[in-house]
Amino acid sequence: MKRVKITVMRMACYTDLMAQYENPIEHACDMQLGQVFISEAGERPEGMCQSAWESMEQFVRELAAGGGNFFDGWMRNPHSAMISCNDGFRPVSFYLEVIEE
Repeated sequence: MKRVKITVMRMACYTDLMAQYENPIEHACDMQLGQVFISEAGERPEGMCQSAWESMEQFVRELAAGGGNFFDGWMRNPHSAMISCNDGFRPVSFYLEVIEE
């Protein structure tokens, strides 16, 4: 299986939606812009948010197995994907790419 590099590319925060709909929480996300994780054999890397992992797991596993070309040419690099976590108040975008060795 191939290794997959997961990079935090963008972090958004929708304070207007949070003010209107969210119950206040003290701690929501540990991700940091530019942070890199490496998935070995399609497994969740240590320190990766469980909720974020659930959003990207199928893509990571497919890339690790040698697949790609999601949605018939969606990405310029067919062995990559841009995936966001499912937090509607503070979504984080992750770039997934196969590490060629």
